[in-house]
Amino acid sequence: MHIPDAFIPIWQGAIYWIIALVFVALALRWARNEMNEEKLPLVAVLAAGIFALQSFNLPVSMGTSGHLVGGALAAIILGSPFAAVFILSLVLIVQGVLFGDGGITTMGANIINMGVIGGFVGFYSFKGLMGVTKSMPISGFVAAWLACLIPALACAVEMYFAGTFPLTEGLVAMGIYHAIIGVIEGFVTVAAIYLITSVRPDLVDTGVKTPAGAQVP
Repeated sequence: MHIPDAFIPIWQGAIYWIIALVFVALALRWARNEMNEEKLPLVAVLAAGIFALQSFNLPVSMGTSGHLVGGALAAIILGSPFAAVFILSLVLIVQGVLFGDGGITTMGANIINMGVIGGFVGFYSFKGLMGVTKSMPISGFVAAWLACLIPALACAVEMYFAGTFPLTEGLVAMGIYHAIIGVIEGFVTVAAIYLITSVRPDLVDTGVKTPAGAQVP
């Protein structure tokens, strides 16, 4: 799902960068308001874990790849979609700059797909499902699955607007692969939430509240 350079025209990449930077700024506000000495190690562990999860890439047709995302996990554990934007931005910057996994000109699109869309879909899906099912495993699994599938579909639409590959074929290829990968992501997310809440429930906010970073001063 990491879009490389040259897959998107520069002018489109610039638009995605501008949108991404707005959310990155809000994520930095979240970090400034919410991060403390207790949450900092958890953020570091989540960033490292998501980095590792995304390192396992499966080839998808037409030159792109599929992998786990981790946006739902970060958002659910830390109680805000802006946490996902913050962590995924850090991960994507390291991957793109140091390892060449994802382009620099296309990094804005990658942040939007995995951090913004993945984080917001994961967080609010979890919030809504918890209100209905009252079940963390069900809510966490479905939220993580959606937070893997929908960013992949968004990526396919971006590739269509960029003229990189056809819309229908792109949606089918990315959708099928990430619908399958999303099942793995769902299990990983539920397991991670369970393990963390078992060890340090005081660090985890699964009650789901209004994201602190969303408030405008």
